[in-house]
Amino acid sequence: MKFFKEFRKQEVLVLLYRIFLAYVFYQIARFLFWYFNKDLIKVESVSDYFSLSFHGIAFDTTAILYVNSLFILLSLIPIIINTKKVYQKVLFWLYFITNGIAYAMNFGDFIYFKFAQTRLTSAAFQVAEHESNIGKVFMASIAQNPFVLIWFVVLMALWIFLYKRVKVTERKPVKLIPYFILSILSLCGITVLVVGGIRGDFKHSTRPINLVDANRFVKVPSQGNLVLNSTFSFFRTLGTNSFKEVHFVDEKFINENIQPYKQYDRKVANRPNIVIFIVESFSREYSGAFNRGKNIKDYVSYTPFIDSLADQSLIFPNTFANGRQSIHGMSSVLAGIPSLTDAFTSSPYSNQKIQSIVSICNDLGYDTSFYHGAPNGSMGFLGFGNILGFKHYFGKTEYNNDADFDGMWAIWDEPFLQYFAKNVGKTQPFMATVFTASSHHPFKIPEKYQGKFKKGKNQMHEPIQYTDYSIKKYFETAKKQPWYNNTIFVFTGDHTNEIYYPEYQKSMNRFSVPIILYSPNPEYQLKGVNQEVAQQIDIYPTLADLIGYNKRIRSWGRSLVSEKQYPAIIANSDGGVEQFIIGNYIYRFDGKNVVGIYDKTDLGLEKNLVDHLNTPETEKGKEIAKAWYQDYMDRVINRKLN
Repeated sequence: MKFFKEFRKQEVLVLLYRIFLAYVFYQIARFLFWYFNKDLIKVESVSDYFSLSFHGIAFDTTAILYVNSLFILLSLIPIIINTKKVYQKVLFWLYFITNGIAYAMNFGDFIYFKFAQTRLTSAAFQVAEHESNIGKVFMASIAQNPFVLIWFVVLMALWIFLYKRVKVTERKPVKLIPYFILSILSLCGITVLVVGGIRGDFKHSTRPINLVDANRFVKVPSQGNLVLNSTFSFFRTLGTNSFKEVHFVDEKFINENIQPYKQYDRKVANRPNIVIFIVESFSREYSGAFNRGKNIKDYVSYTPFIDSLADQSLIFPNTFANGRQSIHGMSSVLAGIPSLTDAFTSSPYSNQKIQSIVSICNDLGYDTSFYHGAPNGSMGFLGFGNILGFKHYFGKTEYNNDADFDGMWAIWDEPFLQYFAKNVGKTQPFMATVFTASSHHPFKIPEKYQGKFKKGKNQMHEPIQYTDYSIKKYFETAKKQPWYNNTIFVFTGDHTNEIYYPEYQKSMNRFSVPIILYSPNPEYQLKGVNQEVAQQIDIYPTLADLIGYNKRIRSWGRSLVSEKQYPAIIANSDGGVEQFIIGNYIYRFDGKNVVGIYDKTDLGLEKNLVDHLNTPETEKGKEIAKAWYQDYMDRVINRKLN
């Protein structure tokens, strides 16, 4: 029995206590995350919350063990000096530096989730690498959300207090051989537990848990974000690449049901100019023209000019975005390439020849240009614009007047759109895309317009009014230009932003952007309201049709103005699972299997019918979802996007 006296019971128990503290504080962070985002993550009862929290322990375990692996190793490694005060002080600093950084990720998501609507992933690096103002954005976020910082400081102080309450008393081992043997056995045993904890399972045949596994325990998909924690989602997505070839169906099925190539035969004598507005954070929620007949209580529109323009346009009130970030909007709108769980634009496959509205306009002799008032290279627009083949890029550098810079992101929308209106059209026909910037965090407007616009119900409502006003002023200038009357204007949003009305808190409606097609030339017959489902990737083939491009195009979207009936398959991803609207149902697909089927009217994804519905339509719908995904992976990986 003397042999076992060298077992380091005290050190093991203190280590377990310290790891237990991390679990406690992760659960507190989970509650605060839900509290700050409770409008977006509906939880029906206290018992439902506790059930979600309980299932979150597995994901917390992985995150905590990722972060504390070195701490655990140094706590147990047999080097005799483990219990000395200096060594324990080193462990203290290691513990709180690593855990503090990881814990802060969760607090960042209290704010970030409102915009990304998914937990923090390594994709944040892809967004940040193109920006030089991350420090300013961070400080602005803290200034607007001080309680997030206060909660973090208070909880870290409490964590430190509780850590220090239980200490390791100094003890020198007497018999070194038993000390080393028992230490190594303890370390081996705990290593096995750590590996199993990081994997989420001890079964060799089971893959490590991933983001999609959080959805196994939820009633509606948005609750998966409550099961997860930001540390887990970040580390689990480091170095990931979900682009993998799959084979579910034969090519004949794809050609018949997906029809990845389209061809239109419209004859156009005088090719129109094209102006595409990708409006930052432009959700359908903000615009009255897209909410008529939806019976939203106390609805208020914040886009009076867009509403008036919509009355003279062809609009699509049931349009969905194909991505979650600005660069996703660019690839979707211009190239017809949606972003699934991993973004195409940040993948190893983005640098390939891509057929797009840019390339076909170049083929037809158009002058093509891209405008964005941020520092050149911001958001990755310049790089991707070069891949698409824009002949000209106009950014903050070309604008060359920093007096109009908003101090954070870009030139204010009003002056930049005036520059845009006056600078295009020197060569016709032309195709120009402008990506606005002002309707964005930190939700500011120029000082001279303070008090001009109503504050609204959330922070987005004032800047979206400023952008709407800027577009109005743009049209006042554009109407005076010689190219105006033979121009087709397209408006859509890159993604959505802050949500107020419950209708838009529904999972699918978080992708709700508008599409507006307008031309002062009646020849194009762009008037009316089309209630069919539409998406950003429909814009490219629609414009190809309208300008009379009669060659075959590669597109998963379809022309919204053609009599040709190509399949309407809406595709996007919530960051963990792919989503398709096919016929009368919404399908959720995890890369291998359809894990959810919902009625098309169930935009909140509240009633999963996958285990209760087995009809010819849904069985074929499952195959179409798989076939679409197969074709997407094949074309991206094998560079068939031209």
